[in-house]
Amino acid sequence: MDETAFPPADLEAFLQMCAGRWMSLRSRFDLEAAEDQWHTSDRGEVTVNAARQGSTWALTVEAADGASSELLFGADGALTLRSQASERLGHWQFRPDASVELEVMEGDTRLLERIWFIKPNLRLRSTTATAAEGTPVQARFCSEIRRVSPPQP
Repeated sequence: MDETAFPPADLEAFLQMCAGRWMSLRSRFDLEAAEDQWHTSDRGEVTVNAARQGSTWALTVEAADGASSELLFGADGALTLRSQASERLGHWQFRPDASVELEVMEGDTRLLERIWFIKPNLRLRSTTATAAEGTPVQARFCSEIRRVSPPQP
């Protein structure tokens, strides 16, 4: 990673800071699941690439198992999420605290994700899913640490 300013001052700097290989610990809480299945946790790795495509920024996210997705950030706040199975539309917002919020509707469920950096190599994500009447149905939390190469002699 190059020496960009921290915290990021705008969406472009934020997305460039997202680029890299990340080790992650993810927890998922499904409030509608059976008592013994309401929580899962797993570890994983993802590789994130950021690129400008005209006036749009794209993040490509590839998991270690080969699954991939693409997030397209329009200059007007429009968000497109593409995966092998679907395409969803939503909105993004760069917040005054240098975090990014993503909002997507999935049927009648509203997904709101917040992504922020604690340090340049430590990123956090939280996601809440809320039913149409406002009832929370799911929550996720992810902490990610950037893989960095050891210093060269």
